[in-house]
Amino acid sequence: MELLVSNRQNKHEIREQLIQLFKRAAVLCLTYDNWDLNHEISLSLVDDEEIRELNKIYRGKDCPTDVLSFPLMDESQVINVADMKEKPLGDIVISVERAMLQAKEYNHSFEREMVFLFVHSMFHLMGYNHNTGETAKYMRAGEEAVLSSLNLIRK
Repeated sequence: MELLVSNRQNKHEIREQLIQLFKRAAVLCLTYDNWDLNHEISLSLVDDEEIRELNKIYRGKDCPTDVLSFPLMDESQVINVADMKEKPLGDIVISVERAMLQAKEYNHSFEREMVFLFVHSMFHLMGYNHNTGETAKYMRAGEEAVLSSLNLIRK
């Protein structure tokens, strides 16, 4: 599993420990759903202005959001990319600025909020959606299982 991280914001220092948590979380998400680990994920850490612009372009919503997911392929397509060392799964964009605000609002750590947003987006990249009953339950259970494994439980 390869995680490519691009930190394009200056609102909050991003420490190596957080990057390692993202990597561990990605592995846990993939294994939770029995995916192989030969995947590449792109993670961009941005400010509210950049995510607002992306949200406007790709979702038609002219406002900042906490996280955006851009899946590249569904699992059936990924399996057929046998010649690639790491199969591209997709791109995750997190607003660090929004995560800081939400961490305060929910009264938990910045790290917990960032990893939650990452895990939530990982499940979207893997094809899950929280708009339907059973899929939403599976996605929520997966998020909680991964965060618990990382000892990032809600307080």
